[in-house]
Amino acid sequence: MKKLKVLLVGCGHMGGSHGMAYENMPGYELVGVVARSAAKAEAFVKSIGASCPVYTDYYAALDASNPDVVCICTYTETHAPYAIKAFEKGCHVFLEKPIAQTVEEAKAVAEAAKKANKKLVVGYILRHHPSWKKFVEVARTLGKPLVMRMNLNQQSHGEAWRIHKNLLASLSPIVDCGVHYIDVMCQMTRAKPVSVSAIYARLSDEIAADKSNYGQLQIRFDDGSVGWYEAGWGPMISTNAFFIKDVIGPKGCASICAEYAHSDTESDTVNSHTKTEKIRVHSSQTNPDGSFAKPDQWLDNSGEPDHNELCRLEQEYLYNAIVDDTDLSDHIADAVNSLAIALAADKSAREGKTVYL
Repeated sequence: MKKLKVLLVGCGHMGGSHGMAYENMPGYELVGVVARSAAKAEAFVKSIGASCPVYTDYYAALDASNPDVVCICTYTETHAPYAIKAFEKGCHVFLEKPIAQTVEEAKAVAEAAKKANKKLVVGYILRHHPSWKKFVEVARTLGKPLVMRMNLNQQSHGEAWRIHKNLLASLSPIVDCGVHYIDVMCQMTRAKPVSVSAIYARLSDEIAADKSNYGQLQIRFDDGSVGWYEAGWGPMISTNAFFIKDVIGPKGCASICAEYAHSDTESDTVNSHTKTEKIRVHSSQTNPDGSFAKPDQWLDNSGEPDHNELCRLEQEYLYNAIVDDTDLSDHIADAVNSLAIALAADKSAREGKTVYL
């Protein structure tokens, strides 16, 4: 098996899981970890049993470690410059979502990957989750138009709230998390989004006056489908408000029913964000007397991968794309498209008007 040298940039929630995957996969070798704190990087390297240098400067690390792959798990404002520099150095890139801060930057990243003839995989973790793949598959059997209801409100406090406040400096919750679910909606409908409307609210004096820690967006598609997504962060969010995932069509409805994810201790943990547990499938077919013709069906997703395993699946996808020279053009175009929709929602919320795409 070909061994690919990896430079990991950022070792927090996402970087930590990706770093663990690299260390435990035979096709990869960690050759460096970058973090703002050398002590944090050293502690992380020790925690996963790795043996590699640590750095506090990305550009110096890139020169010194000479990697085949750069894994970027930093705050969004660094995504585009870090990725473009990696491509210029002849590296493949795994880039956590969103791909960039602006559509122009996202297109520049895509163009840099194309120019360098290197692979770019964006961290859309739900695309690698078997239960979410099943959810999309079932949605496509429900007829058109579709009504898609999704949210990810997170009751964060302590360290999790500190991280969220840092994220709010560069993007809103409906952009940071919304790109995942916008991408899911686009997969379900296979239709073109035509307009988006959104609203914001600032629910804490601990964030800047021009920032909002709650948002909601609505998308219209050219096949008549509509999608709704909501996201809020902070200690004021209840666990009850946390998790809704429904898709409704003329032929019925599919709903993710994740009781564990609603527990009081889980709404700000990364495992709960992807967990499905069960999918309830309802048929609208009725008998002549008006009663339902079929009982609701429960799809049991027990044994589904946890967050660390999903990150491993993402890195397996990247590895195979590199060694098999897979065309990732559609993957990259979808990442740019979902960001464009999320940023249009951000514009709608800030300007108080519908944005036509």
